[in-house]
Amino acid sequence: MSESKHWTLKSIAKQLGVSNATVSNAFNRPDQLSEKRRKEILAACKELGYFGPNKAAQSLRRGKFDTVALVLSDSIEYIVSDPVASRFMKGVAAVFEQHKINLLLFSGSADSVNSINDFVDGFICYGRPRNRLLAEQLKKIRKKVVTVDFNIHRSASVSIDNKAGAYDVAKLAIKSSQDHVAILGLRLLDTHLTCRVYDIHSMEIDTSVAHQRLQGYLDAISDTGVKLGDDRIWNIPESNSDFASIAAKEALNSVPRPNVFLCMSDLIALSLMREAIQQGIRIPEDIRVVGFDGIDEAARMLPALTTVYQHSEQKGRKAAEMFIADAHHAELLGYELSIGGSC
Repeated sequence: MSESKHWTLKSIAKQLGVSNATVSNAFNRPDQLSEKRRKEILAACKELGYFGPNKAAQSLRRGKFDTVALVLSDSIEYIVSDPVASRFMKGVAAVFEQHKINLLLFSGSADSVNSINDFVDGFICYGRPRNRLLAEQLKKIRKKVVTVDFNIHRSASVSIDNKAGAYDVAKLAIKSSQDHVAILGLRLLDTHLTCRVYDIHSMEIDTSVAHQRLQGYLDAISDTGVKLGDDRIWNIPESNSDFASIAAKEALNSVPRPNVFLCMSDLIALSLMREAIQQGIRIPEDIRVVGFDGIDEAARMLPALTTVYQHSEQKGRKAAEMFIADAHHAELLGYELSIGGSC
């Protein structure tokens, strides 16, 4: 084995005493050489520690990288642990693998997409990024962009009707104008705190999934004649049990205690249900609970959670297919109501 050396196509060809084209053909156009000759060239290159022409340089020359950046709504650590996001990414990856396209995960908390813009063919943006500047950059970027669950009013987008889904599931839970309703929201405020939300009128409805679902819940509350208390909406910064349990304990101990809980994710709803069961509160006799997403755990809960089932893997496949097809339209996918025993 030779000592470590930075080989180039030109230097390796000179070392082997062959033309640049011969080395290039051995790696990229095997039909141009006999099988015996190609194997000899590749074996000699391997022995010297040369593994082919610089792919980055080739990609820069042809302007195609076979890599797509998946811009996430939050940190990579948080998103990969979320069951809904995992299903979505599975759908994207399944399509891209068929087309030999690589997937680059990019944090929604990053400062800028400029650090990767020159090395990807475009972007799929899954949810509005926590750093709102990223969405502004994606509006202006020249490469292909597909947005998911929000719209930057350019290129392609795919989503479900979150507002309608929230309305439909809320109508299942609210039985009377005398019900006391609480909303356990997800990322309604730009804060990392679990807290009550008081000024809902200043929110920009439809700027995110959370605001779309909130509007659906509020419409259902209004249509059933329920008066929602000013202190009956909670902001939960992440869809996980640690943050959700804080809001759940506070909501369950409010006076008067709500008997209807509209939750913006199944993980939040399940945390609430576990806390209620711990406190000896019966479901659905004492409180009624609904969620949103349709994760597997929701169906296994006792009682099973009533929720909006969105086809997250299908959504991922559709986003990838639209990227490959260079689509320039919006796709609205369907959802289903999954009826459990929680309401």
